[in-house]
Amino acid sequence: MANHAVTAVDIAKSVFEVAVSIQPGRVKERERLPRKSFLRFFATRPQTTVVMEACGSAHYWARELERLGHQVVLLPPSLVAPYRKRNKTDRADAKALLEAYRDEDIHPVPIKSVYQQTLTSLHRARSKWMQARTATINTVRGLLRELGEFIPVGARNVVPSTHAYIGDAESDCPDALRAVLLNMCEEIRALEASIRRTEGQLEALAKEIPVVAQLRTIPGIGLITATALVAFVGDAQRFKNGRRFASYLGLTPKENSSGGKRRLGRISKQGNPYLRHLLIHCARSMMRAAGTKTELDRLRSWALEKAASRGPHKGAAAVANKLARTAWAIWAKNTTYCPQPAAA
Repeated sequence: MANHAVTAVDIAKSVFEVAVSIQPGRVKERERLPRKSFLRFFATRPQTTVVMEACGSAHYWARELERLGHQVVLLPPSLVAPYRKRNKTDRADAKALLEAYRDEDIHPVPIKSVYQQTLTSLHRARSKWMQARTATINTVRGLLRELGEFIPVGARNVVPSTHAYIGDAESDCPDALRAVLLNMCEEIRALEASIRRTEGQLEALAKEIPVVAQLRTIPGIGLITATALVAFVGDAQRFKNGRRFASYLGLTPKENSSGGKRRLGRISKQGNPYLRHLLIHCARSMMRAAGTKTELDRLRSWALEKAASRGPHKGAAAVANKLARTAWAIWAKNTTYCPQPAAA
């Protein structure tokens, strides 16, 4: 097989569809491999370009194939789907990968290292526990509200208020619910302990990554956002400028232009929703803290002006865009944030 051959692989849990193409637009060879035979198949093949979707387990297989000497290209699944014709099958998906690979406008997804995937796994576990904690807290609030017991605002008030309610022998809490509510409070505490342990692990790993300390010098950005940027982005150098980085995160306006008229709407919400969610919260945190300060630097002053002129929600999106660009500049130039005095 020639060295310029391209091999597309449609990944599944236990079966892999392989399509080999030498001439663009034509498939010369097809194979359907079980998982245990996948690496053995490529170990016996000449070096080639392997194209896969950046889906579950793709980064692991990409690292393994690179160890065998192959060049691996991961493509975004959402951009491969338009190249699939008619029905969705494994054969059609492999053929679509070959066609999408020829499109120069589709940028490959960088292959994540084991270190990056360790960070992403910690973030996903923490996010899952945060969601479970919020759901349990809301359930407790709803159950007690039906009994006429209203818990003050704030997650920290839920467990103490519930303990006081079920511990009061003269309260209206039915005896059948006391044990259930107690178990839910213990579940909330256990989730909070898991979240704290995960944050401690992230803090320990962050000490080994210099760029995390640099990103944390930016107002509003803390441990969670800094480590998430390193985990999910990998390297800021692959973006030409800060605007492209913000666009990658979905924080730039969605464009609907035609006939020489440029129309910009709401933010595009493309890219990783978790990173965008964190940056929006960073922006809100920074604006809230800036409102209590008497002396402001240029960034905080600009953020308050945006919130005042555009409203808190649009202002938060604008500030998140600014934070993303600032993070790219700090990251790409290997420096730290230096506050500048606000304009008179």
